[in-house]
Amino acid sequence: MHIPAILSPFRLLRQDLRNLRYHYVSDWTIFNQLVVASAIYVFFTNLLPGITFANDLYVLTGKSWGTVEVVFSTGLCGVIFSLFSIQPLTILGVTGPFSVLAENIYTLCVTSFNIPFLPFIAWSLIHAGWMHYILAITNAHDWTMRYVTTFSTEIFSLLNSVIYFHKTVQELQRAHAALSFAAFLYAIIGALGTTLVAIFLSSAESWKPLFHRYIRMGLVEYAAAISIIIFIGMPHVGELALLDKETLQVSDHVFRPSDPDRSVFFVHFWHLPVAFIFAAIIPGLIITVLFFFDHEVSSIICTIDRYGTKKPGGFAWDIVLLGTTTALCGILGIPPANGLLPQAPLHSESLLHTEQEEITIAIGDEEKTEMRPVRYVYEQRWSSFLHAGAILVFISPPLQHVLGWTPTSVLAGLFMFMGEQSLAVNPILYRFFYLLTPPSELPKLPKTLKSYWGVHAYTITQIIVTVIIFIVTLTKGAPAFPVIIIACVPVRLLVMNRIWHRETLRYVDAWACRDGTPEGDEDNENSTTNQEQAAANTEMNDLQATSTKTQEV
Repeated sequence: MHIPAILSPFRLLRQDLRNLRYHYVSDWTIFNQLVVASAIYVFFTNLLPGITFANDLYVLTGKSWGTVEVVFSTGLCGVIFSLFSIQPLTILGVTGPFSVLAENIYTLCVTSFNIPFLPFIAWSLIHAGWMHYILAITNAHDWTMRYVTTFSTEIFSLLNSVIYFHKTVQELQRAHAALSFAAFLYAIIGALGTTLVAIFLSSAESWKPLFHRYIRMGLVEYAAAISIIIFIGMPHVGELALLDKETLQVSDHVFRPSDPDRSVFFVHFWHLPVAFIFAAIIPGLIITVLFFFDHEVSSIICTIDRYGTKKPGGFAWDIVLLGTTTALCGILGIPPANGLLPQAPLHSESLLHTEQEEITIAIGDEEKTEMRPVRYVYEQRWSSFLHAGAILVFISPPLQHVLGWTPTSVLAGLFMFMGEQSLAVNPILYRFFYLLTPPSELPKLPKTLKSYWGVHAYTITQIIVTVIIFIVTLTKGAPAFPVIIIACVPVRLLVMNRIWHRETLRYVDAWACRDGTPEGDEDNENSTTNQEQAAANTEMNDLQATSTKTQEV
């Protein structure tokens, strides 16, 4: 029996390994000031959100995971990917959706199953590891991601934003419970100040002609870091130093886990009843779905046409590597890292530079050659390696002590800033503004659309689905929320095209991982089918005409 090429086992893996062997040496030959600046930039944009999630995990996983675990995971997985992945532009870290998932798995372990959390999550991550291998071997990229549209990715991005804002509220609630009223009021000021200063500095590019261009660029790139440093130092100034504070929990004496009952980074994962070892397959499957979707989208977005990447991506070998690091993190008792949004495209953005490229233009019968500026990213491994290595250094007790100066109010502000940054680039936000705009002020639609009603209904549907998924994350069914996100893919392709007008869907939606739209592809297929049918009819008519002539003779 002939096996379709798309399902030929190991096909993408063999292709990826050939590409890795061919491009690996050249990945290390580019090293310049922009690469160093990019490494510093990504260091801050990866470490700071990571320690923000760390404080949340420390509280909601019963001290099982804290700052040192998150920093260890981010640095270790980042170094491994910078050395061995196909696509080093992808940035790895502990994500918000996984944090929500882990917190709910911990609650189930403690309140419902009465079993230890770390051995159970270790088995879940081990199962997720071999499931990643199966996805890579069976070329899952080709028969899954090609059907994902922006309907699902926009919902996923909006969910991330909502999770960030919810984490802000949770941090301030904990501050209210732990601090005096005066200190709590300052915590609110610190959180809002961190957010507003970061947003203000991130707009520095629009300050022209104020300051030199490079100063404005620096303010934009280090907006969050500058704001955090300001509001870490402010509580130690004047009378504010007299207020009680709640700071990030760290292990600043020896390199050891956050949990006082653990002494080494190793989980005795075999100390678990056999029934729960097999039960861990279910969260393992959910983690696999979440990581595969998240990592693939991150890898694709950081290599879109805007960045002018020339080297091929790796959508099979990198999944094998992700499965390996996921299982390793489970055994070490640290949270696993996977592809980050928006850090991955921000990494590519920071490596953009202009090159002069020779272009041939046809003018009438003559060809003219001219030089035009073209934007490309530096495709190399140094920025990933340097930033991940620097993060890994922060597992040392002296640097952990430095992280321990961070007030939790600053982390709440960083959550708010991350939510704002993620929301600001989400098309759902702009289409939501259309709902509040008078019809006379709305942008003109294509001639194929008569009104905005279909667009508004599409936007409201995305918001409602996001709210439903978020509510699920607050219940005992939270571990299943990635499945709902994935279910949006077939719903969009098989159900929504029967409810919405085709031209409306063509206007608001598109393939997430390739050019075009589902409706455009259908039109092309129908056109091809019609052409083939017309050709077949012509051939049949010719045969009939020939037969008639033969009979007449």
